[in-house]
Amino acid sequence: MAEHNALGKSGEEEAARYLERNGYVIRHRNWRRGRLELDIVAAQGNELVIVEVKTRSNTAYAEPEEAITAQKIRHIVRAADTYIKVFGLDNPVRFDIITVVGKESEFELVHLKSAFYPPLF
Repeated sequence: MAEHNALGKSGEEEAARYLERNGYVIRHRNWRRGRLELDIVAAQGNELVIVEVKTRSNTAYAEPEEAITAQKIRHIVRAADTYIKVFGLDNPVRFDIITVVGKESEFELVHLKSAFYPPLF
């Protein structure tokens, strides 16, 4: 596995542990349907929480959340819509970002709740 892929996997593991420690129930990780993917789908109370995880070894180039462009947001929203339809859900939905920076066992994690809203197409 390439080093950056291993770092991303470790970052997602850390994000999932963080969510579970904070009372979230993980419904799915790396959920896929065709070309659509959601990093983490969690629940908190009655709310469905779609979490995009961005992991970086450092922030010298840019902050991790800056990698989430308008196009990426549209892709996430499309995947979330498909997820909701596939599972027949009718819950409120929130879109969060978790940034994970550093090395494994020394990660700095930031949870940005309601980081974006679905755009009007």
